[in-house]
Amino acid sequence: MAGGHFGPAGVAKERAGQYQGRVTFSVIIACVVAAVGGSLFGYDIGISGGVTSMDGFLLKFFPGVYEKKQHAHENNYCKYNNQGLSAFTSSLYLAGLVASLVASPVTRIYGRRASIICGGVSFLVGATLNASAINLAMLLLGRIMLGVGIGFGNQAVPVYLSEMAPTHLRGALNMLFQLATTAGIFTANMVNYGTQKLEPWGWRLSLGLAAVPAVLMTVGGIVLSETPNSLIERGMQDEGRKVLEKIRGTKNVDAEFEDMVDASELANSIKHPFRNILTKRNRPQLVMAILLPAFQILTGINSILFYAPVLFQSMGFGGNASLYASAVTGGVLCSSTFITIATVDRVGRRFLLISGGIQMITCQVIVSVILRLKFGDDQHLSKGFSVLVVVMICLFVLAFGWSWGGLGWTIPSEIFPLETRSAGQGITVAVNLLFTFAIAQSFLSLLCAFKFGIFLFFACWVLVMTVFVYFFLPETKGVPIEEMIFMWRKHWFWKRIVPGNPNVEDGSTELGERAARTTG
Repeated sequence: MAGGHFGPAGVAKERAGQYQGRVTFSVIIACVVAAVGGSLFGYDIGISGGVTSMDGFLLKFFPGVYEKKQHAHENNYCKYNNQGLSAFTSSLYLAGLVASLVASPVTRIYGRRASIICGGVSFLVGATLNASAINLAMLLLGRIMLGVGIGFGNQAVPVYLSEMAPTHLRGALNMLFQLATTAGIFTANMVNYGTQKLEPWGWRLSLGLAAVPAVLMTVGGIVLSETPNSLIERGMQDEGRKVLEKIRGTKNVDAEFEDMVDASELANSIKHPFRNILTKRNRPQLVMAILLPAFQILTGINSILFYAPVLFQSMGFGGNASLYASAVTGGVLCSSTFITIATVDRVGRRFLLISGGIQMITCQVIVSVILRLKFGDDQHLSKGFSVLVVVMICLFVLAFGWSWGGLGWTIPSEIFPLETRSAGQGITVAVNLLFTFAIAQSFLSLLCAFKFGIFLFFACWVLVMTVFVYFFLPETKGVPIEEMIFMWRKHWFWKRIVPGNPNVEDGSTELGERAARTTG
């Protein structure tokens, strides 16, 4: 057995070629049901922007914003700039940040299903509070409970999907989380388009319908099988092997089972995963856990999805037209996920991230130029340029959907060793929600200050992340989840940091890792 502080590094040799099994009905069902957790995140992203542009909601909770909205000569870029309104959107993500760190030990000690159930119940409570809110305090409390639900769900679901999926389809099945997220966004946009006609109470229906995915996630968590990785890590090896045989459709799972046992023995020797993840040997995974979720948000996508109706109204679209335009972008995002599902395990993660980055930069620059030349503080875009802006934003959303949208979650969930996997995913979710909170809280102010330059601001970040992927992110396509350590040891940069010889596959690797553990 291997020793060492690595997760996959707990695996002494590469056994990927010995993995057997097929895609079974049980693993498909498990992944589909679990992925519903992503719809919670997506529904909230989509619903927030529409609700915050509804007159009934603004009159009830933010009358000052409603008054500013009515002033025809108000600065177009600043008419919705209100920190209280931003707090309604962003409070959820701050709560989710804290909850994701709490969810990490829950996911590790009690299993992935436990966190999924906790997330569903919390989201259900939050949806109920929001739909029945009679004052701002009750509204914000509901948002906080929604955040707790998202923190637990986003921490557990991607890990669950990565562990249940067979190696050769891990990318596609993990993308079901993104598909559910984008479907939630699109559904929310459609709901908003219908409920905005039900003034002054339509916003309550929009917020209350969040209970539907919450119930689905809770029931799913109850009926799903636990992942074999989690069962083995918690000492239930016989049960873990039975689940592994069931989801792989064969009794011949010795190689994959041995990898899991090796990884679990190492995982159980680690008492402080968050402390262990800070060691030098785990540096590549930690860097990715911080930068990938941060980059995902710094594409600017959440600004468009949160505030799409507000953004389009600021550009001169009418109320109904703005909701319709945001519904179109939601539909484009949802459909783009199918591109990733079809290609991620064929062309790889790096190609999708780089190609998507190039298209996003192009679209953001074009939108910025149009707004600079054709849109001023008290002007409206002509119909032709309005259509062009929507087309460019849709192309931007399309590129995001096939690249950073799903892969920003997939890659962090698959690269961590078992002993730090829950902690690593906790960091990933926390960073994602921290940046989501920051952007949600500051976007309306940034839009007011930067005006058209807001798109250039995000374009610069997309350029940075595309260069980073090209040089520093290795390809994870086809690499077994418990053997990722060998990938880092072969990378031109990370091999200087991660100890070990990738060409040694016999007992000397094991001895070297035991030595590393002794000296570490």
